[in-house]
Order: sequence, then structure tokens, then C-alpha cells
Amino acid sequence: MSRVQLALNVADLDAAVSFYSKLFATQPAKRRPGYANFAIAEPPLKLVLIEGHGAPGSLNHLGVEVESTDAVRAAQGRLTGEGLACATEDEVACCYAVQDKVWVDAPDGEPWEIYTVLSDVEMAPGDLRTVAPGSPSVAADDALCCSAAPESAARCC
Repeated sequence: MSRVQLALNVADLDAAVSFYSKLFATQPAKRRPGYANFAIAEPPLKLVLIEGHGAPGSLNHLGVEVESTDAVRAAQGRLTGEGLACATEDEVACCYAVQDKVWVDAPDGEPWEIYTVLSDVEMAPGDLRTVAPGSPSVAADDALCCSAAPESAARCC
């Protein structure tokens, strides 16, 4: 099953967790310093709350969580085939999980990721990524991605 991800910047994580727990009648699936995520069954949604990054109440990024690396690769192939610039990250530690993902920017610049979670990982407080965009773990799968990779990964978290 796939589900849409919505990552929001929040000013007060405790207040946001309290509100979204009531709104969706569920508790966070994962909670760490400055970070929480909800795996909501109905509607299928991965809600991510990130404290202290960006303007409170603003969009951090959007995404689609998929079941496997094969699904991520299929999305990357489809997006590239449609002429969209994309950037891939393999086994990147991000948001307390090891993930494979592909990034693409929408026309107005909102960053989208299509990703799968490979495993959980602990991270230093305040760190939501262990690598910087453009490092060797951020790969371009073809000439399109190499020449015009989006800015998405640079803005994540």
C-alpha cells in the first residue's frame, strides 16, 4: 500500500502532536527530539512534524511512501521518462530511518519524494539527515538527472 506524505514545519512539537493525535484519533508512530510522524490508516497518510526547521505552519516537503526499493526505481524511471529532472538517494539516513528515495520538484518548487523505509536508525538530536545533498550517496541515474537535478533534497528537513 502506498500513502501520501505531508511534512510540516511546526513551532511547538508537543502542541502539534497533541492536535494531530486528536484530529486523526491516533498517536505518533515515531517520536524523537524535534520530530514526530504519524502512520494514519484512514485516510492513508504519513504525517511528519518537524520542529525548528522553516517557518512554523509551512510545508517542509511532500512525498509518497511506497512498499519497496523496486517501487522507488519504477517511479524514478517513469518520472525520467516523462522528462522530469530527478535525484535519487540510496540508503540515506533521513528522519530516523534508512531510506531509498527519488526526489522531484513541482513547477512551483514544492519538493516531492517517493521513498521506501528500509530500517529505523537513531540520529543525533536535531539532525534529520546524515548526508548532505550532492554527496556520493546522492546519485543521478541518467543524463537528465545529472544535468538538472532538482533542489528538493537540499530543502528536506
